[in-house]
Order: sequence, then structure tokens, then C-alpha cells
Amino acid sequence: MSQKHPVVVITGSSGAGTTSVSHAMEQIFRREHMTPVMVEGDSFHRYNRVEMAAKIAAADADGNHNFCHFSPDANLMTDLEQLFLSYGQTGTGRIRRYLHDADEAQAYGQSAGTFTEWSDIPEGTDLLFYEGLHGAIVTEDVNIAQYADLKIGVVPIINLEWIQKLHRDRNARGYSDEAVVHTILRRMPDYVNYICPQFSETDVNFQRVPTVDTSNPFIARYIPSADESFLVIRFRDARGIDFSYLLSMLHDSFMSRKNTIVVPGGKMDLAMQLVFTPLLQRLMERRRQVA
Repeated sequence: MSQKHPVVVITGSSGAGTTSVSHAMEQIFRREHMTPVMVEGDSFHRYNRVEMAAKIAAADADGNHNFCHFSPDANLMTDLEQLFLSYGQTGTGRIRRYLHDADEAQAYGQSAGTFTEWSDIPEGTDLLFYEGLHGAIVTEDVNIAQYADLKIGVVPIINLEWIQKLHRDRNARGYSDEAVVHTILRRMPDYVNYICPQFSETDVNFQRVPTVDTSNPFIARYIPSADESFLVIRFRDARGIDFSYLLSMLHDSFMSRKNTIVVPGGKMDLAMQLVFTPLLQRLMERRRQVA
């Protein structure tokens, strides 16, 4: 962890909704005049799209039907740990981008599903902001969580997570339902072993819970709307959290435990602004004090 060069992490599985939370954070960065260096977890995949397909096929041929992007072996875990450590100590490090689609790739003259070259983080950033699968992972080989100053977990209940993934991969990426279900099944062991444990390391967890029937996510025609959900916000350490203020600002909210507030889903964006802003302000104040 670092006072002068803080690292902020949003971690969650594919389809969990980490991108929506990242957008809320970006609004705060602009409003508070913070300059982050943005790091996508996908940029620390070990293999490009073509290579990963070949690795999965080879694993299947060897009887391993669970190799996937959730697997530590499919990612540059040591490099990610080194980035967090390096940035925390010096405000520097090396990063790259994963080019998801043709529009992103065109600017670099590359193909979709490839990586840019590694480059140095520019000088003058206030914090490192990571969004991805493994921002708070702890294994026998790495302890990435220890180098993050603020760790946020995004964890819809599992059926909702699957609904969101099915709709995203079908509509935005053109995958068949069968292909998405196959991916979910392939990832399940690593989801249990490497994704879920991170939410015990996080400082704040945001979990969306629908109030409509999601018992069979594989036939759901619609993603439950924000107004059809509650947002459960759990703080690992409730000290310094002004729950009275949050309850006064987030009408119809209530405390379910001494460190947990339940918020109507339609107030999700407001809740994220109210929760994240003071947490980031504290990091920046601490940074100014040691500058």
C-alpha cells in the first residue's frame, strides 16, 4: 500500500458490472480533478485471442476442460503484482492495452484481440485505477491485494451475473447462448477458487440483488432493471463511514448489519457517488500530506 501513489482496484468477474462502476469512478475523477492511469485487467492476459483459443483447445485435448481467463496461469499475475508494487513505490510502471474490437485495433494498425506494446506510465498521475478479474487476488505465488489502497468488489448474485453475461455476450459480441453457457461451465472451478475469495479481501462490496424471479437465468428475456433490484453495500471496516448521512441521502435505504446498507437499485449511481467520493478524497488528502 502507498500513501503517495495510491492504487485503486475494482474487481469482479466477466459480466458482473465492473464497467458501470468504473464509469461512476471516472465521473468522480473528473469532478475532483484527479488524474488516474487507467489499467484494464484484460491487458494482463497472458495470451492474445488466437493464442488463447489454441491453449483452450490444447487443454481440452489433455482432458482439462476448465482452462480459461479466470485461471492464474492464463494471466501475467507476477507482472500485475509488480505493477502495483512499482506504482505504489515510485508512481511508475509498465502497461499495455488489449484491443477488444476492430475500432480499438484500427488506431494501432493491429488486429482485434491483440495487445499493444508495453509502455511506461506517464509522469504526473495521481493514482492507478485498475478494473478487471484479479485486482485483489491472493494465491500461493502472488499477493496482489496487499498493494492496493482501495479495493472494491462488484458481485451480483450469481443468477443475475449469468443473465448479464448472457445478454452482453449475445447482443454485443455475437455469441450463441450455447457458447456462453459453455464458457460459464468452463470457468466455474476458477470462479470458485480465484474470483470469489477476492471479495473477502475487498474494502467495499457492491452486490445487486434482483426482486424479480431469476431462478432460471438461461431463459431470462430481460436483465432485471435497477428499479427491480436492491443494492447491498458491505464495508469491511465500518469505521469512518457516515451511515446516518448515507441513509438521509438515499431514501428508502436501511441497515441490514452494522457494516451493511441496503439501497434501492434505482439509487445505485447516487450511492456509488456518495460512497466513493469521500474514500477517494481521503486517499488524495493522504497523498498531499506526504508530498
